[in-house]
Amino acid sequence: MSQFVNHASRPVAIIGGIRIPFARSNTAYSDVGNRDMLSAATNGLVEAYSLAGEILGDASMGAVIKHSSDWNLAREVVLDTDLDPHTPGITVQRACGTSLDATVMIGNKIALGQIDSGIAGGADTTSDVPVVYSKKLAHRLIKTVNARSFKQRLAAWKGFRPSELKPSFPGVAEPRTRMSMGQHTELMAKEWGIPQSDQDQLALESHLKASAAWDRGFFDDLVVPYLSLLRDNNLRPDTSLEKLAGLKPAFDKKSGEGTLTAGNSTPLTDGASTALLASEDWAKERDLPVQAYLTHSRVAAVDFATGGEGLLMAPTYAVANMLKAAGLTLQDFDFYEIHEAFAAQVLATLKAWESEEYCRDVLGLDAALGSIDRSKLNVVGSSLAVGHPFAATGTRIVATLAKLLAEKGSGRGLISLCTAGGMGVAAILER
Repeated sequence: MSQFVNHASRPVAIIGGIRIPFARSNTAYSDVGNRDMLSAATNGLVEAYSLAGEILGDASMGAVIKHSSDWNLAREVVLDTDLDPHTPGITVQRACGTSLDATVMIGNKIALGQIDSGIAGGADTTSDVPVVYSKKLAHRLIKTVNARSFKQRLAAWKGFRPSELKPSFPGVAEPRTRMSMGQHTELMAKEWGIPQSDQDQLALESHLKASAAWDRGFFDDLVVPYLSLLRDNNLRPDTSLEKLAGLKPAFDKKSGEGTLTAGNSTPLTDGASTALLASEDWAKERDLPVQAYLTHSRVAAVDFATGGEGLLMAPTYAVANMLKAAGLTLQDFDFYEIHEAFAAQVLATLKAWESEEYCRDVLGLDAALGSIDRSKLNVVGSSLAVGHPFAATGTRIVATLAKLLAEKGSGRGLISLCTAGGMGVAAILER
């Protein structure tokens, strides 16, 4: 569904959002998991908006890398909070677009009158990952548990080899190409002619903007302290183009042409974020001011496995389709929140929108979407600076953009997220 505000639906109000500080993998949150982090963020939201004892219409949340025990994540998080336990929860997943999709899901239900309020959110950890052992070992353990005699238990381990103990860790490689997201993005950087210097410049700007936003207090009411952290610990306000230029290629280490480094790519990150959405009447009854409205959304996918398209280029489709449905141009925005999975991905997307050939031959448009005012791009930093806990990034951006619009008092903002699997999620917030 692309449009929420029309004659058959209600406006979808974004009241605000809360997250915990994001942490580099295996640092501050190494001993906690998705549920703990997401419960902390949700409890922060409950406290910030006086939701204790409230029955909300739904809670849509998810995680990308999770244990089997996280199957009921959203519902368990609800039960960890002071929300009325009659609040239901649904667990969702669309890779890095998870919590933006969760936001759209809650928004759709509010727009259609199915619910009056709801929470969207997401969490991810690369510190507490599920470690899986071989199928042979799993079968032996099942046979052992089901054995009815000591003899049967011994028989289950006949022929055992130590190699069966070798664990398998979750990876970020695409199942159909066996290539990592970084390797795919290297191909995109080469295709679009994006040098490391441009990527490093974008990364530097992200760190400086995020650090300045923290210093002026922008994040004070968006982030609740958790464990030992008060701020995102990936921030590098002291970095420089010289330091970034000195980093070695992270994904193309052999050809001598690699441009993606640890400095212009997002780090593995742990964290969680949430957002509160509601109908205008529900918000008014509780004297909660509306920061912005969710008005449009689109998802799209590319044929990266057999069609040769760039893995992370799907947002070019999603945004183009959304703009057409909304009757807007790419220049009709006061803020652009383009998720910085990699600096090269952001720059490739911008170049694609500026390309007459790409917009005509690939997106099926009559002309190029054109360029954007770069001073309006990720104005308080983005994923390169604060980090990227996969499923948490969407609602982090929703809360950030809603506050930017509230501060301005009017305007329109565009959200663009790329995801694993060659998909993209886009949305528009307005005030």
